[in-house]
Amino acid sequence: MAPILEINNLFKNYGSVEILKDINVAIEQGDFLVLVGPSGCGKSTLLNCIAGLEPITSGNMAIGGQDMTNVSPKDRDIAMVFQSYALYPTMTVAKNITFGMKVRGIDPATQAEKLAYVAQQLQIEPLLNRKPGQLSGGQRQRVAMGRALVRDPKLFLFDEPLSNLDAKLRVEMRTEIKALHQRLGASMVYVTHDQIEAMTLATKIVVMKGGVIQQIGTPAEIYNRPANLFVADFMGSPAMNLIPAKAKANGNDMQIEIARNDGGPIVLTDTRNMDLPENVILGVRPEDIVDSALARAGDTQEAECVIDIVEPAGADTFAVMQLGGKHVTARLHAETTATAGVAQRLAFDLGKVSYFEPDTGLRLN
Repeated sequence: MAPILEINNLFKNYGSVEILKDINVAIEQGDFLVLVGPSGCGKSTLLNCIAGLEPITSGNMAIGGQDMTNVSPKDRDIAMVFQSYALYPTMTVAKNITFGMKVRGIDPATQAEKLAYVAQQLQIEPLLNRKPGQLSGGQRQRVAMGRALVRDPKLFLFDEPLSNLDAKLRVEMRTEIKALHQRLGASMVYVTHDQIEAMTLATKIVVMKGGVIQQIGTPAEIYNRPANLFVADFMGSPAMNLIPAKAKANGNDMQIEIARNDGGPIVLTDTRNMDLPENVILGVRPEDIVDSALARAGDTQEAECVIDIVEPAGADTFAVMQLGGKHVTARLHAETTATAGVAQRLAFDLGKVSYFEPDTGLRLN
């Protein structure tokens, strides 16, 4: 079966400025693709190219196995949900949702049936006779989604749909969008700058920077095996610790030396990764540095570390220390005895670490 969306060698220029550079992405029917990256990385431009709202400079694109490179937006069988909701203020919720069907000449009985189904899916039945001005932000976003859902398109496109909502509502709507995707089995492309949103919603993530794809993978692949320093730093909250270190071969293993401000270096022994250059950046997630008493069996190595700052955060306590000249965060248990200014025995999980080349930033293991 052909991918539901396939983009090959896509470039997008504005005059002499290259905005998107050699984009290649394919997703299968039912995938939830999230485009994520900092502001200005090109993710919304790419979404607009998929929608046909922006012409592409070169390359090609197929939706449902059909070439859509030069097809107008209305003939692409897509539905788009915008950040601004884009509702008609003088129309009721019901009319906003059915307007597109009315324009396409769909009979009133089918319109009513689809409206009832979508209103139930989104739990907006009580709102159908209200106008957008009488709705909260979350309710308006549901109506905008309803208008897309009645189309039953090949592809749903979402452009930062939750960025106008407050933090609590964003989390609720995120859960609803995920549940909706699971119920409908629809194919979705979703743009966000929020990496938590990307991790929770996606079946596949595209991380972008400066118009270039940095990595494509499942949330687990992106999180556990970032392709470069940018992805490692961008994905995850708190971010991955990136610590300058020295690697030295020692018989059948590698010794990883990390400078400490107080006393000699920490030395960790890695038995898995033998082929490392002398200078490396050691990447370790905060949850992979734990109190030694709580260390899981396996590939953990312990070291004494002087804690600079302790930050209680409910279920976790974050401890910050200086290693390799960098602030390093450990995610400890709420009941930890870690105290600022005091050395604490911590366990590093070497089964989970990443190594990066300092000059190119590329992953080594």
